[in-house]
Amino acid sequence: MSRTCEVRSLHRVTYENGMQIQEAFVDLRQRDEVPDQLFLLEHPPVITLGRGGRAANLLSPIEALEADGVRYYETTRGGDITWHGPGQIVGYPIIHLGEGRRDVRKYVTRLEEVLIRTARDFGVEAARIEGKRGIWVGIEKLAAIGVRIARWVTSHGFAFNIDSDLAHYRHITPCGIEGMGVTSLSRLTRTSISRETVIASMTRHFAELFEREIVTLDHDLMVAKAILHDGGRLLLLHRRPDCGGFWQPVTGAIDAGEDPLAAARREIKEETGQNVEPEPLDLRQSFIIDPASMRSAGRLPLFADETSFLARADSRASLAIDTEEHDDWRWFTFQEAYEKIRWTDDRDAIERAGRLLEQRRRTDRPIMSDIA
Repeated sequence: MSRTCEVRSLHRVTYENGMQIQEAFVDLRQRDEVPDQLFLLEHPPVITLGRGGRAANLLSPIEALEADGVRYYETTRGGDITWHGPGQIVGYPIIHLGEGRRDVRKYVTRLEEVLIRTARDFGVEAARIEGKRGIWVGIEKLAAIGVRIARWVTSHGFAFNIDSDLAHYRHITPCGIEGMGVTSLSRLTRTSISRETVIASMTRHFAELFEREIVTLDHDLMVAKAILHDGGRLLLLHRRPDCGGFWQPVTGAIDAGEDPLAAARREIKEETGQNVEPEPLDLRQSFIIDPASMRSAGRLPLFADETSFLARADSRASLAIDTEEHDDWRWFTFQEAYEKIRWTDDRDAIERAGRLLEQRRRTDRPIMSDIA
């Protein structure tokens, strides 16, 4: 008999937030409080080392990774070392291996088959290589697999390259295997392939091979975030103790019928009193609302879809902050702001804003671009 599997196609998810999502839903699945789950997402550039992996397979010093905008983590999955980043679909199945199906090898083989059939849908014949997990085209790996199973509930999963920056793999010996390379779907097909098309194929094959009835879920709330700067410093607002007691950029929920840009413009006015025009930061993120507080309230975690913007504000002017939510505000350097921030999605947005502003300073472009 088929079982239900809830599938969420998420946006960019920081690695820390990805671990938080998995930890929360593994616990919920072990308690049988949710059905099986499949999370499909994209991480910022990150290199991860699995349990039992060899640190020697990291070929570059941490400083070189940081210069490339790549983070490094040791993680709890199986497998050796791999890279995640834009242009890649990362899949985290949180499923319970029921009675009679508690075979880890068969589970991993079935995951590989999902990815092999997905590649075939786009004219690429991938295959397994004995003793080397993942799927391969010749001696090049198209998708990596590394899993963890606790009380027969799975976590971690696979990473499938669609249009990835393969240059980042120079920092590692991929999966600890000498003499083998990596590739991507777009490189093999010499065409541009949309993420949505691949996800549709992947989900269909996952349902067939794991005999699951798919229920597609969307985010629970929409959020707009605005990074306000004066050219060299960032504005952060401090939430009141009863609202969390942490520093954050201007952030607020998007109202029904409101687009993200209009929401960002409104939130800036409501939370600072300034009329400034935000510009898109080309960053859309997903995360769950603090699962510990949600659990204590007897609720399941809520998924947020957050769109970020950049805006220049006047740091000499006094701000009229919303005192119902905030009790303080300050201008910080980028480094100070990064250290003050609690949430990794905020840090990711601050880093992107800093890179963009630095690029504009180098090319003598104006800080604010015209908004059509």
